[in-house]
Amino acid sequence: MQVHFSSDNLLILNVILAFMMFGVSLSLTADDFRRILKRPQAPVVGLIAQFGLLPAATCLSTWFFDVDPELALGMILVASCPGGSFSNIMTWLGRGNVAVSVSMTAVSSLAAIVMTPFNFALFGWLNPNARAILTDIQLDSTNILILVVLVLGVPLVLGMLAGRFFPVFAEKAQKPMRVVTLLVLLLFVGLAFGKNMDVFMATAHSIVGLVVFQNLLALGLGAAAGSLTRLPVGDKRAITMEVGIQNSGLALAILFTFFPDASGMILIAGFWGVWHLVSGLSLAWWWSRSKAMAEQQ
Repeated sequence: MQVHFSSDNLLILNVILAFMMFGVSLSLTADDFRRILKRPQAPVVGLIAQFGLLPAATCLSTWFFDVDPELALGMILVASCPGGSFSNIMTWLGRGNVAVSVSMTAVSSLAAIVMTPFNFALFGWLNPNARAILTDIQLDSTNILILVVLVLGVPLVLGMLAGRFFPVFAEKAQKPMRVVTLLVLLLFVGLAFGKNMDVFMATAHSIVGLVVFQNLLALGLGAAAGSLTRLPVGDKRAITMEVGIQNSGLALAILFTFFPDASGMILIAGFWGVWHLVSGLSLAWWWSRSKAMAEQQ
């Protein structure tokens, strides 16, 4: 089945992602990176879960459950992406440690420039069922690296520079930009699904279950990593959100650019973009309610 998506749509998607990254980085400063050097435990634990545990667990589970190779590759690509830009707001809503969340977003976005293409190539190859497809699609890690630099790296640097030299603009623009670009991204994904509803309905029986399972796996790994290392509750919540809210928009940009015929992979990443917001907001609401109830007792 062929997913309908034009080159104009791809340009719009990349611009949306770049603006989202720019908006997130408006509040980032050099102090956020220095904070990791002073108190590295929480961000390091989160990054290990983000770029180590999640891709490895996704690779093993898709192999163990004999997931369709194309769908498995889509899941591995999503697992190889950094945390989504909305994780900071969800951490705040869930009364987690926003400083840890912001630090992880900054470092994971930089690390993703190398780790996303590397993990996708490595864990895609380690899954013997997906290896043949990965070979057939002729993965070019260098071109993926260039795309990630343009979509994540350049906007991040520009956003930090804007925040430093135009602080008034940054303070006023940060929250509106995050909300507006998120809504535009959701609208974009919704319209894309509308144009390809026949393809999605034909595969929904497998797509939905896999995305929900992987998202629970990601949230669970983040929470487990924080608990095993005995981090404070606020830090653990930040790590849980950062690992559970993946930058599926980046996965879509990679897929539409390099693998436009891989409809299964595209649908996995597309549905992730909707579902992780539902699960993340639900979890943030539960955390906020549970803490509020505890304070009343």
